[in-house]
This record gives sequence, C-alpha cells and structure tokens, in this order.
Amino acid sequence: MALMDDREPDAWADAYTEDAVFEEPGRTEAIRGREAIRAAITRRAAELAEAGVVMRHWTSNLMVTPLPDGTLRAQYYSLVMRAPRGQRPDIFAHVVCRDVLVRKGGRWFIRHRHLGVDALEH
Repeated sequence: MALMDDREPDAWADAYTEDAVFEEPGRTEAIRGREAIRAAITRRAAELAEAGVVMRHWTSNLMVTPLPDGTLRAQYYSLVMRAPRGQRPDIFAHVVCRDVLVRKGGRWFIRHRHLGVDALEH
C-alpha cells in the first residue's frame, strides 16, 4: 500500500504474479494479470496526481495463515484516507484486504488480492 501511496505503480505492480487477480469495490470485473494491474494503478496514480489528491493507507490487524499448498493467506484492515494536497485528510473507506501469497525464486508475490469495504461485506 505504501508503494501505491508514494506513486510507485511499477514497484507496486511488480509485487504481483504474472497471472494475478485483483478485485476491488466498484469494479464489476476483476483485473487479471500483472500488466493489467500495472496499467490500472498507473492510470489511478496519474488521476490522483492531476487532481492534487494525496492518498494514505493505514494498515493493521495483519493475520497470516500458512495453507497446505505452501501459499499464505493474509488478511488485514486498511483505513484509506485522502486529501487535496495541503489539506487535512478525511477517511475515504475502511477496507478488508484478503491476499493469497506465493513464493517464487525466494520472494513472495501476490497471486490474488480481494479488497472489500468492511461495512458492505457483512
């Protein structure tokens, strides 16, 4: 999330597997594949920069569970804040993040990320 907040879309996208799936509120279809994820976050970073909006994610309550197939399931909360540059931030959303992580070449990658707005999922 910090890479996204710092407008480093390439580094952020590189954390995903080639065949990753990214699901988020407001999208009817998941984004599929690292390059599609890269394109989407690059567009988003450009839109925020053009609008002069600063985004910040405050992440907490991380729970990581090893799965029998060698992957990891990570769940955590993210409080999403945004503000026009130079102004106080407001809370945009409280998100529940659910990731499936896989290890490749000594490094962990996100294979599947599901973001849900907490109050809308229960």
